[in-house]
Order: sequence, then C-alpha cells, then structure tokens
Amino acid sequence: MAITDWPIGERPREKLLSLGATALSEAELLAIFLRVGLPGKSAVDLARDLLTHFGSLAALFAAPRPAFSAVPGMGDAKYAQLQAVLEMAKRTLKEEISQQSALDSPEAVRRYLGLLLRGRDIEVFVALFLDTAHRVIACEELAHGSLAETRVYPRELARRALAHNAAAVIVAHNHPSGRADASEADRLLTAQLAQTLNLLDVRLLDHFLVAGARVESFAEHGWM
Repeated sequence: MAITDWPIGERPREKLLSLGATALSEAELLAIFLRVGLPGKSAVDLARDLLTHFGSLAALFAAPRPAFSAVPGMGDAKYAQLQAVLEMAKRTLKEEISQQSALDSPEAVRRYLGLLLRGRDIEVFVALFLDTAHRVIACEELAHGSLAETRVYPRELARRALAHNAAAVIVAHNHPSGRADASEADRLLTAQLAQTLNLLDVRLLDHFLVAGARVESFAEHGWM
C-alpha cells in the first residue's frame, strides 16, 4: 500500500509536522528522506530494508558509496544527498560548540563527536582545541589506527595545542568493535596526555570514547 493511502496521522511527513521529528521511528525519518519507494514497496518499507541491510542508521550513514549505491532504489544521487545531510548535521553541531562553552553544552559535544567518529572502520583519534572560554577553536584528526601505539600522541597533541594557542583540550577516539569500556592503553594514554598538556598550562577536560551508539566520558566514569 502506498503511503498516500495510509491514514493521514500515520504518514511520516504529516506525523512529523504534527508531533515533531522525535516522535518518528528511524524508518519513518529515513522514509521522508527517501520520498518514494519501489514498485510494491512503500518508502517506509524501503527504509526498513535499508536499516536491516546495513544493520543500523549509523552504519547506513557510514556505508561506502559503492555499497550504498548497489542497493536497489539507491544510487549516487541518494548517496550524495545522504552525505550532505550528515555534513550539515556535523557543521550545525560544530557551530553550536564554537559559540558557547563546551562545559555548558556537553550534549552538543557528545553529539558532534558521535557523528564524527561513529561508523568509522578503524580507530581515529581526534582533538577539540578550546579557547579560554572553552569554545571550540578547531577540531583535528591526529592519528589513525590502534591506540596501543601511543608514543607520538602526547607530543603531537602538545604541538597542535600550542599552534592553536589553546587553553584546554578535549580528545576522543572510537572503538569500531563497539566495545564501550576503556582499555588499559586508553587510560594510560589519557594520563600521559594530561601530564604533557599540564606542562604547557593547558587543561585536558575530557576524553570521549565513541562505541556504536554510545559516547562515553572518561571524566564521568572516573577513568582520568
């Protein structure tokens, strides 16, 4: 049955307009993006198929172009639209944390780092450099690969903090495995980073771990 044949209150677009975006399921939100389905399959059905195929909304956004475009009903145009939506979300959150203190908007920081690192298939280490008001000056990816090889990170982080004249830093990395617990190497690295930055009178405010849908704070868990 086509969505236009559904009761008005159950149609994703009308439901969003009357109840707000948070009232919709992931499949309904994705259906609004898709706009149309396939013969014999509504946009919601197609959205559910996509979520099942890729495993999650995050994995769908992180899917490489060939894998996404190979799905029936998708293609380069839809891939470009999806990536544009993701990039607009990242830029909106980055603007938010650049205009106010990261300490006053911790959820915006979490959402930004989640969008930045979720779905990456290798470990990525990033740093947010903050001014004296704890507003984000810059965000940089400083390393890729296992955090077990930590020798270069404190020196490189210190160098970039000085380059940005940063007063504080927030770092983050992801676990592609989805494991949300900090490893011993993660905790050791965090202590080394804090000690190195302290010599420069720069504070390490937090270290976030992005694992699947979770974004864990080292400071909140007492891991630093």
